[in-house]
Amino acid sequence: MKLAIAGKGGVGKTTLAALLARAYAAEGRKVLALDADPDANLAVAVGLPRDRLGEVRPVTSLKELAIERTGHGGGYGGFFKLNPTVDDLPETLSASHAGVKILALGSIEHGGAGCVCPEHALLRALMTHILVRRDDVVIMDMEAGVEHLGRGTADSVDLLIIVVEPGRRSLDTAAQIERLAADLGIRRIAYVGSKVADAAERAFLEDALPADRLLGFLGASDALRDADRRGLSPFDLGGAVVDEALAIKRRLEHQVSGAAGKAVDRCA
Repeated sequence: MKLAIAGKGGVGKTTLAALLARAYAAEGRKVLALDADPDANLAVAVGLPRDRLGEVRPVTSLKELAIERTGHGGGYGGFFKLNPTVDDLPETLSASHAGVKILALGSIEHGGAGCVCPEHALLRALMTHILVRRDDVVIMDMEAGVEHLGRGTADSVDLLIIVVEPGRRSLDTAAQIERLAADLGIRRIAYVGSKVADAAERAFLEDALPADRLLGFLGASDALRDADRRGLSPFDLGGAVVDEALAIKRRLEHQVSGAAGKAVDRCA
């Protein structure tokens, strides 16, 4: 299961990513949570104690490691490997909490392939390894775009989940994300409504989004806001927010398994 979660800043995608990561880990699954948002606060949402946050260092900030793995001599220009060894990095660069490995990717240049430099060569190789070769449950908390995905890895994403809140700007951002995803060949897209305060806001999103791709809702919650202020994981709150996340999880699994079944039928 490889999930990418995107949406407008502040919409609640990190909350959803953390809830799903903890839910899969609670089942005993191997979970790798990738923080691909420059704000890099997925570790806190998963529940990693603040005194351990220093264990999560963005991959693109590790210049010495990039130079070592790519064989680059440092400075400008020169040749280096575009396929460095990275299979050990998900373990050595991640911090673990409650069964979830947390790995921060760092920022990447916009516009598709990114710059050709050792740090991004390392990141691209790592992304390919994680999304194509590993069998973990992978959950990516992305920024509004899909820049961390390339054409070589986008096919390995089982589902792109776009988180939206009840507002036109959020829906406009969602449409932009869907266009960017289509450019990469990502067709498996679903939506989650977030910060939904009442029946009117729920109805607004139900009218705006395709019913067959709407996975569910996370309600507006004073408990969630309090957990955010206190730096706690929303999963540790229990109650309604976890129940909502588990319902979303069940529906996304149904969508992914249905898409896989259709792919098998086409091959047959």
